[in-house]
Amino acid sequence: MTGCAPSFRACGRAEPAISLRANGRAFDNARGRFCFLALNTTPADAAAGRLDKWLWAVRAFKTRSLAADACRAGSVSVNELPAKPAREVRPGETVTVKQGLVLRTLRVVSVPRSRVGPKLVAEFCTDLTPPEELEKARQNRIQHVMERAKGSGRPTKRDRRMLDRFLE
Repeated sequence: MTGCAPSFRACGRAEPAISLRANGRAFDNARGRFCFLALNTTPADAAAGRLDKWLWAVRAFKTRSLAADACRAGSVSVNELPAKPAREVRPGETVTVKQGLVLRTLRVVSVPRSRVGPKLVAEFCTDLTPPEELEKARQNRIQHVMERAKGSGRPTKRDRRMLDRFLE
């Protein structure tokens, strides 16, 4: 994003003539309007980022609020220590997430700026989850589909298709 200077935003010009004001704003003489100081939204260490944001960005959770709730509930630990949502994560750290019956282990490779697509997740984390944990999740999914409440009647078309998919 271009601005008046590296620390200014919103005026859209690369090198305008600006005069600083005492109230933290800069006046762009060429355009005749004020530019505000940019807020520093990146952490001091560019390779670090919030834990809840990282978990959401690498698709461990569907929403950032779910990631924050899991951290607050104690389901997330970093380097075997319980972690809060605002904890900074850095490359090389190991994040352990308990999701249902599965205990996922992820190693931080880098911190993305925003949520990444499923194909790009491997650039930002390494999945160290043992195969037994993944099998546990698969078995739970199969049992859930196979299990029907007594007296619930015939399976719906959707239930039947899901059952066929698992039995193939």
